[in-house]
Amino acid sequence: MRVYVPLTLPGLAEAHKTGELGSGPFAAYAVTPALREWYASEDIEELEYAALSRAALASLRLLAADPGAPRRRVVVAVDVADGAAGVGPDRGLDPAALGEVSVTVTVPLAKAAAVHVDADDAEQDVAAAAQALEAADGGDDDAQSVVDAADDHELLWYATQEIPNLVGRA
Repeated sequence: MRVYVPLTLPGLAEAHKTGELGSGPFAAYAVTPALREWYASEDIEELEYAALSRAALASLRLLAADPGAPRRRVVVAVDVADGAAGVGPDRGLDPAALGEVSVTVTVPLAKAAAVHVDADDAEQDVAAAAQALEAADGGDDDAQSVVDAADDHELLWYATQEIPNLVGRA
């Protein structure tokens, strides 16, 4: 099962240092039954992109909680055994938790397939989105527009061999 782990650049630097994305349980995102139903597509690439997008939003939440982190969303794609990640019974149908899974095993960073990170030119919009997130969650439409503007920036794909260069910027 492919899961998408939301991080920040300092979180990626820590994973690089320890060699682990996390030791279970930790939150990630994947193509879940609820995500399939919400997205209404059978195209696996579209569904995987939707899961990646959900992880990018979770990364934005991590940035909102860490004002010292560089304002770039980070998502690590990694394959885990099917039984290693599951949807919590109380979270499966929660709209705020679409695609969220709990990974219950230790995941070595070496198992990562790719890293997705915002380009430098996204930092201003991502910073504004992180600042507006709480108001957007409270129903403020203007703040939601600011959060949505971060989604206008596609996360760039990096090979895992490029992690040392990425964390050197953190």
